Amino acid sequence: MAKTKTAYECSNCGRRSPKTMGKCPKCNEWNTYEEVVIAAPTPAAKKRGGFGLAPSKPLTLNEIEGDPEARLSLPMPEFARVLGGGIVPGSVVLIGGDPGIGKSTLMLQLAVTLAESGGPVLYASGEESARQIKMRAMRLKTEEQKFSEGLYLVTETDVETIIAHMQTTKARMAIVDSIQTTYSPQVSSANGSVSQVRECAARLTAHAKSTGMALFLIGHVTKEGNIAGPRVLEHMVDTVLYLEGDRHHAYRLLRGVKNRFGATSEVGVFEMREAGMVEVANPSEAFLAERMVNAPGSSIAVTMEGTRPLLVEVQALATRTSFGNPRRTANGVDYNRLLLVTAVLTRRIGLKLSEEDVFVNVIGGLTVQEPAADLAVAAAIASSMRDVAIPADLVMIGEIGLSGELRAVSQLTARLKEAAKLGFRRAIVPRLLRQAEKFPEDIEVIQVRSVREALNQAMNGKK
Repeated sequence: MAKTKTAYECSNCGRRSPKTMGKCPKCNEWNTYEEVVIAAPTPAAKKRGGFGLAPSKPLTLNEIEGDPEARLSLPMPEFARVLGGGIVPGSVVLIGGDPGIGKSTLMLQLAVTLAESGGPVLYASGEESARQIKMRAMRLKTEEQKFSEGLYLVTETDVETIIAHMQTTKARMAIVDSIQTTYSPQVSSANGSVSQVRECAARLTAHAKSTGMALFLIGHVTKEGNIAGPRVLEHMVDTVLYLEGDRHHAYRLLRGVKNRFGATSEVGVFEMREAGMVEVANPSEAFLAERMVNAPGSSIAVTMEGTRPLLVEVQALATRTSFGNPRRTANGVDYNRLLLVTAVLTRRIGLKLSEEDVFVNVIGGLTVQEPAADLAVAAAIASSMRDVAIPADLVMIGEIGLSGELRAVSQLTARLKEAAKLGFRRAIVPRLLRQAEKFPEDIEVIQVRSVREALNQAMNGKK
């Protein structure tokens, strides 16, 4: 009989200790240590090698069969873009997001689509019954349509049983909803603990790699926005995706933060409707659909999400404060970047923002993280302060420095091409010392060196 011993494990970071602690010295979280029973490895586990049960065998590159570029075609262009062009057989994808953001709906749509074109698909749920899943699936199709016979649903949390169902159905793709609800009988801790999540993910990953089955794992997130469980979970999988969005807006962004088979930081845009998640083919046009032209306090920024340029409207409102300290409210932009921009406008441009409350909002629920939107934020604040509208056919691109200078941004030509495609005729950009690519001919590019020059060009047409 295998010997067992007891230890204490942090439920946040996975650090083990022979005794319990009030505060974890690794992640600095309080009251996170839980008692776990550690079983000694069995002889079979010691002999197991590679991703299968048989001992591993070294192979030369010429002996490895299969096309390394082969992917399962995915009739969802936005999802395929984030994955790098399609689903790689044997890959493991982890999808996280806030509760109710649409993770299960999106993955059920993916299962229904692939079952019709790509063979058997297994959807294993530990949170909902088969009847509840069927009710959601009925919203994705009309009453005249029937579901493919290649889609299998099962309500199960035992990882050994789930793997057995994968083998029985010969699934080409499997979805586990969610990894925190699964458990392994070999681990004594409760479902969702660090030990259970790590062991179940390891077992499922080993099965996917050994059989070539594509595996999607849905993960819960913590209050900080990180995927629950040990950090090693994100290192075990091939791709990590986050489904982002505001509950009060219809748009959802599927963002890739890790991808071994494609570009990282790629973004797919979806719209949540009653019939499920609908792909948005032209996100920039959708974000600008409700824009009020020639309104003070509004400007257009061109941000890069992965390799895709997006045009978004930045709105700002400056109003006299009724408090001793003026407020700064940022929605969709980084709060520290907003403080930097307002400080530059106050010190270098002369705007008396120390007496004004400043509110900045990005329309559509999109979060702009790159500094290339600094100039658009500054223009929107100055436009609201001076009550002068920025021309409707003008976009503004540039990072602001502490001296009031404008710094160059990456992929400027791609940004300008996207702006020209949507009908914008002028663009204010930082002055380039060396132009690597030729700018598009159907948009006038105005190069300036400072924020003052950019604001004068946008509001007065002068340098």
